Amino acid sequence: MVPAPSLAVSIRWNFWPCCMPPLTIDVRKADDARDVVHRAVQALAEGKLVVFPTETVYGVGALGLNEEAVSRLRAVKSRKGGHPLPLAIGGAEEALDYAPNVSPLFHRLARRCWPGPVTLVVDASHPQSLVKQLPSTVQQAVAPHQTVGLRVPGHQITLDILKMVAGPVVLTSANRGGELEAKTAQEALKSLGDDVALILDDGPSRFGAPSSVVRVREDDFEVLREGVVPNRALKRLANMMVLFVCTGNTCRSPMAEWIFRKLAAKRLGCGIGEIEDNGLVVRSAGIAAGVGGSVSPEVLEVLGDEDMDLESHETQPVTETLVRNADVIYTMTPSHRQAIVTQWPDAAERTQVLAVNGSSVVDPIGGSSERYRQCANQIETELATRIDELNL
Repeated sequence: MVPAPSLAVSIRWNFWPCCMPPLTIDVRKADDARDVVHRAVQALAEGKLVVFPTETVYGVGALGLNEEAVSRLRAVKSRKGGHPLPLAIGGAEEALDYAPNVSPLFHRLARRCWPGPVTLVVDASHPQSLVKQLPSTVQQAVAPHQTVGLRVPGHQITLDILKMVAGPVVLTSANRGGELEAKTAQEALKSLGDDVALILDDGPSRFGAPSSVVRVREDDFEVLREGVVPNRALKRLANMMVLFVCTGNTCRSPMAEWIFRKLAAKRLGCGIGEIEDNGLVVRSAGIAAGVGGSVSPEVLEVLGDEDMDLESHETQPVTETLVRNADVIYTMTPSHRQAIVTQWPDAAERTQVLAVNGSSVVDPIGGSSERYRQCANQIETELATRIDELNL
């Protein structure tokens, strides 16, 4: 358990005069990062403005439950009505508290972009949205158009603060209206001066550019501000990704990958090599696969006469990145599924055994070409059902 802040720290903040210059802490030299986190959490709880390091530019934040603090933040930024301020939250799972009915596209972008330099703007009109529980003036500050911008910064100490503070943090760039964004703590201090109580200094920002702001709807998105992540990259990140998993990634999963590519191309009305341009990414991997191996010769014999580039296939193991990015994971056996959900429990809802009845696709390795052909036929039969479920 993280210890509570010391009495000395509490007294120091309780008697902090508003006219005093801000306290700057170099987090790189801090003896205990937990003490820095507690200081920031206490400052926010007491209605003070805090400057945070992020991977984009430095941000200044106020506790979203404190309408006086948010009003001061708006004054510092010269923000008028109708120009919303974003909310910083501690993780993608918290997004559902503010937008309970977000689309699969939102979940996809959140998994792939957070923590990171992307602000996702979503509908906040749901009656159970926590936005409705914020003070009325704060609601006007963050959701004047019944949408709210959510951000999970890619900076560890800032994330630790967001996970500990009671409520969301209204977080915006640490500069006054009309000035350039602050890329260092010194630039934030020069711009904001005595209007903030605490500045956390972690050196120059990693990217030195603002986050990309993306309005996410049910089936599409709009880039409201192109920042660190360019539009073309966001389009790739928005693609549906289907991942097939077996043991060695030499037989069953590559066959499933390429048979699915063929079926999907037909469904999308494009060539096999064009499905990514039509919003679909297909990959395969193995629970115990090496890197850079080839498919079994029998796979080439069975499927090589079709329009499939199987000779270019290189085996790869299942990784955290593949699992996180995949919208749907189909495994060849129940044991493959169990291995994935044991290591990555968050993927349980997205991971299914390929066979609709939950049985295994029998491993053909070491068998005859006919056995491989039977395996391919079984895979294609199951995929014919599964592809309907995906609504391509």
